[in-house]
Amino acid sequence: MRRPMVAGNWKMHGTRASVAELSLNLKNLVLPSGIEVAVFPPALFIGQVIDELSETEIIVGAQNSAVQPEQGALTGEVAPSQLAEVGCKLVLIGHSERRQIIGETNEVLIHKFAAAQAGGLKPVLCVGETLAEREAGKTLEVVGRQLGSIIDALGVAVFANAVIAYEPVWAIGTGLTASPQQAQDVHAAIRAQLASLDAEVAANMQLLYGGSVKAANAAELFGMPDIDGGLIGGASLNADEFGAICRAAGN
Repeated sequence: MRRPMVAGNWKMHGTRASVAELSLNLKNLVLPSGIEVAVFPPALFIGQVIDELSETEIIVGAQNSAVQPEQGALTGEVAPSQLAEVGCKLVLIGHSERRQIIGETNEVLIHKFAAAQAGGLKPVLCVGETLAEREAGKTLEVVGRQLGSIIDALGVAVFANAVIAYEPVWAIGTGLTASPQQAQDVHAAIRAQLASLDAEVAANMQLLYGGSVKAANAAELFGMPDIDGGLIGGASLNADEFGAICRAAGN
């Protein structure tokens, strides 16, 4: 039985004071049992958040990690092993902002995915299409290629220790949201792609939807059979809104 997961990506938001306030508000939430809750603070505040949430079951992850698992001469990067040492459990790999703005390619992401696992982190692989790709009818082709690049290089078995988040690029931070059926169709295709190679991996895979998820639309999205929760952006910066989304996943 797959456990629902709700993960909050704080992106490049926060100060020491605002992060402390958000952590305190998260600590005071009454979260439903049976779901996994995670947050991904900016790298500067990971240690602070781990300390502040230490009395909760909320998992802390990183938004990015290096292409090699161990420490080394790679200025400005953070090794997965360093993140794991301070208490990180998860790391985002391939978020559309890093694909689109930073220019991370599938080849780079293969190395990051492998390094994350070798360094003790569980990767959350983000996949998704642009508006132009959706309008051209290429959604499943694009998503399948992004997922397939990891499978071809590392094998489908690596997904026994990973999470996949489908985030249509056109729905991130725009207020636009894929309809529950649109999201379900892509989630079902992702699970089918995995199942064609390993039925057990596919059945156990947590598939999250991301893209302007709010308390108002969460229950309908999470009610779809292949949507196991959400990767939440802006709404995760408000503890009450994030808590409501968590409760929707718990139902």
